Amino acid sequence: MEREFKHIIRVAGTDIDGTLKVPYALTRIKGVGIRLGWAITRLLGLDPDMRAGFLTEEEIRKIEEVLKDPVAHGIKPWMVNRQKDPETGRHLHFIGADLELRMKMDIELMKKIKCWKGIRHALGLKVRGQKTRTTGRRGMTVGVVRRRKK
Repeated sequence: MEREFKHIIRVAGTDIDGTLKVPYALTRIKGVGIRLGWAITRLLGLDPDMRAGFLTEEEIRKIEEVLKDPVAHGIKPWMVNRQKDPETGRHLHFIGADLELRMKMDIELMKKIKCWKGIRHALGLKVRGQKTRTTGRRGMTVGVVRRRKK
């Protein structure tokens, strides 16, 4: 059976370039990294050297199914982007707009409870302990002002 090549395929609400190899094409989906792309490819028994444009509709459906609940399909819990969700206690994996919304909700919660990270987010400062003496400036930079010689 000859597979038909599609230049653009749609997986999980994202348009993907069909010329990329399958594991690397999956990384175009927000929330899917290279390790998860390789894990999904191996789990479904897909050829990692195959181009994404040659995927059948059935294979695309299986990929989307695994992306919805990777842990239930045998992906290790440390590979998902939401381990032990505070609300449900389950290992979840969000992709696309759901991931962006969840991140925004987490930041708003940190701001509301006024934890250290929430305060830093609210003030527009660096959150993860980086130095701020010389970097992360916006607008006019603060520098040394030389005095004119007389």
